[in-house]
Amino acid sequence: MNDERLGFHFDVDGTNFTSAGQASVEVKKNLRQIGISPEIIRKVSIAMYEGEINMVIHAGGGTADVYVSENCVEIVLRDEGPGIANVDLAMQEGFSTAPDNIRSLGFGAGMGLPNMKRYTDEMKIETQLGKGTCITMRVFF
Repeated sequence: MNDERLGFHFDVDGTNFTSAGQASVEVKKNLRQIGISPEIIRKVSIAMYEGEINMVIHAGGGTADVYVSENCVEIVLRDEGPGIANVDLAMQEGFSTAPDNIRSLGFGAGMGLPNMKRYTDEMKIETQLGKGTCITMRVFF
């Protein structure tokens, strides 16, 4: 098996909602240029966008790394936010810890993590309270 993979790195600005989603737009463009199928691009874009929004709402930003190998796209989202207190609860559709000011902007409906799981084939959440969270997702093709 060929271990070579193409990688893209993005810093997610946690102070600016208007920039949230820029990394997923850039990844969509890059994946299209290298010939990844539209269905895979759609799944990766949705999962990544949801992750970016979560990093802005809950963690003050973070980083997004996307790796393309011969059989999958891997997305690694890292932040140094407060961590996720209860992952099982956070995975329930509609559960949200977003503050009211974020909800008034149309975000924080509690669909971020469920959508990230729905649009990927694998998702692993590593989180530590007071230290941050790392979410690794894979979409196979």
